[in-house]
Amino acid sequence: MTKSKKFIQERTKDIAGKTAIVTGGASGLGLATVENYIAAGANVAIFDMNEKEGKAAAERLGANASYFNMDVSCSESVQQAINATWEQFQALHIVNNFAGIGPACKTFSKKGPHSLDMYVKVVMINQVGTFNMCRLAAEKMALNEPVNSDGLRGVLINTASVAAYEGQIGQVAYSATKGAVVSMTLPMARELAPYGIRVVTIAPGLIHTPLFDTIEES
Repeated sequence: MTKSKKFIQERTKDIAGKTAIVTGGASGLGLATVENYIAAGANVAIFDMNEKEGKAAAERLGANASYFNMDVSCSESVQQAINATWEQFQALHIVNNFAGIGPACKTFSKKGPHSLDMYVKVVMINQVGTFNMCRLAAEKMALNEPVNSDGLRGVLINTASVAAYEGQIGQVAYSATKGAVVSMTLPMARELAPYGIRVVTIAPGLIHTPLFDTIEES
């Protein structure tokens, strides 16, 4: 067995029996993460606005998976879905924030200036939505009993992008929000450390997911 495979197996043991929330969990990176958590023995709440795909995924994955139709940018929607997850599984240890949009639009082009409404929408989902999930999930995670001798109670895993560092033409709104996710990671980690809650951010490159197929330049 290679060292990498052994490491993965050891980490998988840590996931068994834990409860995770995955936003954007009905497709793409979110669904792949849901499937891996279920395979590792975790309970998973799929948070997504795509009810058809979300329900289908939960039904296919069995009793340890549940679907919640919610909007990450709406405080009431997030609170209700997190409360329902806690009521069903009596714990919350992991949150993966994958929910996001990435419409392609230039600051100014032959079609005119960037739509302000579109810019605000991207900010509300990618940036505010990520923070909204973190702040309300942390409140629940703080109620957990520590899962190890270090006092760990949970982990928030946010999704930025290589675009946070090397944004391309048409990514001004997307890059700005992903840069914000990167910037909030360290202060949030420092603030939540006393509660035993870790905060990390991943920054993937280009991945062919349903989000990629929706991009149309304007």
